[in-house]
Amino acid sequence: MNLTISGHHLDVTPSLREYVLTKLERIIRHFDQVVDVNVLLSVVNMREKERRQKAEVTLHVKGKDIFVENSHEDLYAAIDQLMDKLDRQVCRHKDKLQDHHHQAVKRMTTEID
Repeated sequence: MNLTISGHHLDVTPSLREYVLTKLERIIRHFDQVVDVNVLLSVVNMREKERRQKAEVTLHVKGKDIFVENSHEDLYAAIDQLMDKLDRQVCRHKDKLQDHHHQAVKRMTTEID
C-alpha cells in the first residue's frame, strides 16, 4: 500500500501523521485490497474568523477510486468524520464485490434399478 500524506497551507506534524495512520488502520482492517492512499490536509481561509480545516482522502482500491472530503473547525475532528465516511464507503464497496446471490439447490433425481 502506497501512502501519501501532504498539507496545503499547513505543515504536517508527526503527531498529525500518526493520527491519520491510526485512523487508516480501521479501514485497512475492513478491506485489505487497498492499493494507494492519498491524504490532503489543508486550511481554507475564507475570512480570518472562519478558518476551516479540511481533510481529503483518495483511496484507490481494486476496481474503484473512492474520494471523501470533510471540513470542520478542528482538524482532528475533520479527520475523525472523514474516516467514518470512508469506512462506510469502503464497507459498501466490499459488499458490492461479494456475491450475495445464492443459487437454489436443484433436486437431483436418482433412479433406482
